[in-house]
Amino acid sequence: MPTMTLTDLLEAWQAGLADGSIVPYLGPGVVADVTSLADGRRMPATSEQLILAMNGGRPMVPKLMYEFPRAAMNVELKRGRSAVTRFLDSTYGATRWTRAALHDWLATVRPPYVIDINRDTQLLESYAGTPHLLILGCARLGGTDYRFRLYVSDGSSYRAIVPGEADTALPVLFKPMGAPLPQPSYIASDADYVDYITELMGGFAVPSFVKAHRRGRRYLLLGMRLNRDTERMVLADLIHDAAVEPAGWALIAEPNDKERRFCKRIGIEIVEADALALLAEAVPG
Repeated sequence: MPTMTLTDLLEAWQAGLADGSIVPYLGPGVVADVTSLADGRRMPATSEQLILAMNGGRPMVPKLMYEFPRAAMNVELKRGRSAVTRFLDSTYGATRWTRAALHDWLATVRPPYVIDINRDTQLLESYAGTPHLLILGCARLGGTDYRFRLYVSDGSSYRAIVPGEADTALPVLFKPMGAPLPQPSYIASDADYVDYITELMGGFAVPSFVKAHRRGRRYLLLGMRLNRDTERMVLADLIHDAAVEPAGWALIAEPNDKERRFCKRIGIEIVEADALALLAEAVPG
């Protein structure tokens, strides 16, 4: 069988994204072209970018620069959890940003189910005017078994609901690491991730209707590098019950050995191109 070109794959992916058989899984690279409308700085999304932004542009000590959750835990211990929340609210809630080209493209496809591990609001803006469900990850909450907040949008505003009230025919936007809207909720520090991943493995971080909906789906990983244990653990659990041979595809321009081994283990095929290359094929010229 001849090898499929990126154009061939894109045609198959677009059809699958539109009918829901393929689920986009969005990582930091999706917002790589996003800049502040006020001063032109890039939106922080990768681990290193977030650490530098949180620390006023200054690097932290090497052991904290390793990963954002570790740095956020250090800030939380020194200045309280509210300090991390204020930083994320200011970054993603108060700052005005340009639109990501990939988000604009996805808005034309309108997949019925999207997973976005970034904490910005561009995905929400893409579905403005369209009724949908929104799931935000949360951690370390007392009095509930859930590790998510569930909202329904009528196209203009959100209201909180419980899973039994969800209209499962609506598009589902799943932001496991949270967002500032409609109410701030984030997975950020090491303590957040430990709690969230534990409950994710136990089945309490995903609504039951999503568990039913995701069976047999394939995933298209866009803007994702798979070098960090936390992101790999979250991904592996969120795509549980995926289709086999393959479970999906990851666009990684220069994958390393660790990424190749991980993707092979979970049944994801690596396509050696980045997300912007996909966009160039999707929107020629």
